[in-house]
Amino acid sequence: MNRPFFRFLVTAILIFICTPHSWADTVLYDSGRILIGNQVEILNDSLNKYTPQDAINSPLFFKSKQTTPNFDISNSTYWIKFSIKNITSNPHLLLEIDNALVDTCNLYFVRGNEVVLLQSEGTAKKYSSRRYKYPDFIYDLEVGKDSTVTYLLKVKSSEQLLVPMIVGTPQSMAEAQNTKDVISGIHIGVLLVMILYNFFIFLSTRDRSYLFYVLYILFIGLTQTILTGYSFKYLFPNNPSLFNYAIVVSPSLAGISAIYFIKSFLHTRQRTPILNKLLWILVAMYAVAASIRLAGFDQLSSRAVDITALLAAVIVYIIVIKLSLQNYRPAKFFLLAWTIFILGLVLFVLRNLNILPYSNFTNYTMQVGTVIEVTLLSIALADKINILDRERKISQAEALRVAQENERIIREQNVFLESKVTERTVELQASNNELNKTLKELKDAETQLVESEKMASLGQLTAGIAHEINNPINFVTSNIKPLKRDVSILLDAVQAIENVSIMDSSIAEKQKQISEYKAEIDFDYLKEEIDHLLKGIGEGASRTAEIVKGLRIFSRLDEDDLKKADINEGLDSTLVIINNLLNNRIKVIKEYGNLPLIECYPGKLNQVFLNMITNAIHAINKQHETDDNGALKISTTNDEQNVYIKIKDNGTGMDENTKKKLFEPFFTTKDVGEGTGLGLSIAYNTIKKHNGVIHVNSTLGEGTEFIIELPIIH
Repeated sequence: MNRPFFRFLVTAILIFICTPHSWADTVLYDSGRILIGNQVEILNDSLNKYTPQDAINSPLFFKSKQTTPNFDISNSTYWIKFSIKNITSNPHLLLEIDNALVDTCNLYFVRGNEVVLLQSEGTAKKYSSRRYKYPDFIYDLEVGKDSTVTYLLKVKSSEQLLVPMIVGTPQSMAEAQNTKDVISGIHIGVLLVMILYNFFIFLSTRDRSYLFYVLYILFIGLTQTILTGYSFKYLFPNNPSLFNYAIVVSPSLAGISAIYFIKSFLHTRQRTPILNKLLWILVAMYAVAASIRLAGFDQLSSRAVDITALLAAVIVYIIVIKLSLQNYRPAKFFLLAWTIFILGLVLFVLRNLNILPYSNFTNYTMQVGTVIEVTLLSIALADKINILDRERKISQAEALRVAQENERIIREQNVFLESKVTERTVELQASNNELNKTLKELKDAETQLVESEKMASLGQLTAGIAHEINNPINFVTSNIKPLKRDVSILLDAVQAIENVSIMDSSIAEKQKQISEYKAEIDFDYLKEEIDHLLKGIGEGASRTAEIVKGLRIFSRLDEDDLKKADINEGLDSTLVIINNLLNNRIKVIKEYGNLPLIECYPGKLNQVFLNMITNAIHAINKQHETDDNGALKISTTNDEQNVYIKIKDNGTGMDENTKKKLFEPFFTTKDVGEGTGLGLSIAYNTIKKHNGVIHVNSTLGEGTEFIIELPIIH
């Protein structure tokens, strides 16, 4: 072996070893549509820093082992390198990326060491900018017969990144797209029919289950058209950002609508209250996922809606299985429909994971499952109406049977009762006579008790008046004797002055004698004392007149006549009458409003005030027997229809048990012999006679407040 040849061989081996290699197969295209995902090389650009030239020269490419490359949810940019050898006579081929949710999907042509951009696609661009107006992404491949061309594909997405790569002729692509359009059209048409059908039923029945079901169909249909790319084509062609929001917001609204439909259709609140609370948690999770997408966190929102959907599927399965085991008919329908829907979804996911082959069957399992689901659920809703109608007819038949049975029993009982009526009539007449006699005796006893209470009040009134009048009268009588003495001295002074005036002496001498006499009898003090005594007698007389006036107002001889009266005046007269009970130890606070005259029985109302104020004074004395901190507050207010009298004390107060018995006849908290227990009972009946009410607020150990509400017009 010569030296130059050996050197060349070694150099060639070193170049072969040091040069980066890829082991991807060259795609041999002969006919139809072929998946090439397992015949490509992949480069993971985790830092998103490679240019096309950097990528094609990178030694980090690895061969794909998946028929459909699946990159999950990732921030990385992926570069896919593949070579195609065309062994057909048609040089014009097409590449389809069968995923409508790829943000960036650019195809480059590799020519030697040069990388040239052929076509830029993706959901980040407006739909109108696409070369081929397909829901998916279509690229031109110009590969001559028996020639091999290398391409570089750049993909990036914020969603689940699946890259189904299909190579075919324009005719095969058009035929496949036509099939997809037909199936999607049927799918959308069925959903629209179901929406209109169930919405019209909702308008007729006003059953909310139909409304939630219509919303569910609407949003689940929108979600599936988003996944297939038709919504971008027809709904958001010039608004990629709105389409990006809808990718998560639409399934979130579909999930929320489905949960509300389940709650209404299966009555989960009554039948499974614990699991029903989990449904509210799912609603919150869907709302959070949609909010995250609107806030701009695309990948996080995609993951959140996926997790929520998985939890929803499990929880709903648990609910419907539990209700089905309880032999609840709507739950059985729902279980069948939900199972078919989940089965279609699972088959679709298994296709994306390369567990099932990429075919027309696996491509459309989700749409077929949805159509069957909405159809079965519509049947279930109709069956629910039939069940309700059947239950109504059974209920009516049972009601008719019961009515007929009751009619028969009534006829038989009438015969028996007629014989008993005559027999009982004689007994009832005798009992009626006895009851009338007893009623008369009770009325007489009631009259005696009321009169007894009135006499007790009269005794209290008499004692109070006697005590009140005695004070000013004593004041008058005690002033009369000194006044008589002072008048006698004054008369003697007049006589002495007259004697001096007729004396034969000078005027100066007379004046001197008069001055000496006035000094002798202390004339100035005498005048002051007479004035003071007369004022005391006047005050005693005025107090006596005030007491007499209060007594006249309180007694009201016209108490059986309905007339207009001043409530404030009646309260003042009552306070005058019972002034002796206050003993100058209880502070009385009066806050009277400017009340209108009201139609009432004044004397009877005064008796009510007397009973309530007397009880308040008793409670205050019991609570404050060792101090002078007792207080009685009386206030009056009014509105357009009523007046309000509030009598509040800081006495012993009452517990709830005492408050319940407060107005019962003969109930009293006083010691034996201190009360009859009729005062508040009479007060209650009197206020009721005035079409008024009494409210009681009391706290044990703190005091009691009575609020009397009386209408202005009786």
